[in-house]
Amino acid sequence: MECYGIVGMASWKISDGISELLKMENLSKGVEVDIAGDNLIINLYIVVGYGTRINQVAHNVMEKVKYAVESKTGLRIEQVNINVQGVKVV
Repeated sequence: MECYGIVGMASWKISDGISELLKMENLSKGVEVDIAGDNLIINLYIVVGYGTRINQVAHNVMEKVKYAVESKTGLRIEQVNINVQGVKVV
């Protein structure tokens, strides 16, 4: 949520709604982590602000998440996948 252009997180479950914005206490619903051997694969489901460059926002989020998780846990991140679930006018 600290990256420019992100308005919120979205649930990855279809039953929760494709572009439903999650409240601050439910931000973990927009994150999915898979373990592949000694590596992690992180999937993030986000909603971006209208008028932002989606590819730039996604790239910034990927880099920030990878750096933060690797530096705090020591685990190797194999992939950070960004799934843009919607665009919201802010």
